[in-house]
Amino acid sequence: MNTESWNGLDIPKIGFGTWKIGGGSFADPSQDARSLAALESAIQLGYTHFDTAEMYANGHSEELLGQAIRASGKKREGFFIATKVLPSHLSYQEVISACHGSLERLGMEYVDLYLIHWPSAGMNLKDSFKALNELVREGRIRHLGVSNFSVSLMQQSQQLSETPLLTNQVPYSLYDRSYVKNGVLEHCRRNNILVTAYSPVDEGRLRVSQPLQSIAQTHNVTPYQIALAWLVAQPGVITIPMSMNPQHQAENLATVDIHLGADETKILDELA
Repeated sequence: MNTESWNGLDIPKIGFGTWKIGGGSFADPSQDARSLAALESAIQLGYTHFDTAEMYANGHSEELLGQAIRASGKKREGFFIATKVLPSHLSYQEVISACHGSLERLGMEYVDLYLIHWPSAGMNLKDSFKALNELVREGRIRHLGVSNFSVSLMQQSQQLSETPLLTNQVPYSLYDRSYVKNGVLEHCRRNNILVTAYSPVDEGRLRVSQPLQSIAQTHNVTPYQIALAWLVAQPGVITIPMSMNPQHQAENLATVDIHLGADETKILDELA
């Protein structure tokens, strides 16, 4: 299955993360050509779900993503675009300003998904969601989500959001089950909230154990593809790997066609 169904919306199981597109914590224009080439190849391969943030390259990631989508000649409506507000911008007025800033950099009238990037000590979620709900009503945001939120913070957010939360974006991989252990995965499943797994192959540093290597050889694919296939086979889980390499981008997309056996899934479940 290539998509995850949520409230009548079909969201690609495999999206494209844009951390390091355009730079790291700061913009690095010297990387523009490489970044645009990566986005161009991803779009040509068929990626439609792109995840960015005002934090990425200090907003330059958003600028390059918008530029690449316009250059593709494809219709805006064919993409699912997610971006995020910094934890330092969670007051009512700052959320409004941050969202408008992201839209301006993207060159778009709306985003499909807008997330609170990280919880912040002392944040006033009531204030934040007052702004977020207003932006949804105005059509600037189609859906709301959170990232790196605990169960208790999710519960508060659910009560404050006028529309259903679409996702909690968290680190989740074969070897990182921290948000399974803290109950977030189960809470999301019980409440029809998707889990968006980021760092799904540990930012390219996946530990290739013998069992993982053996399963990959059985399917004639890479261990990285098996790690992604294990994630996207789970109901209610989508993921946003990132690669500058067109071959790796294609391999990531192809993981939705890898069908793991029950015994293989059990072995992978027990790796962490």
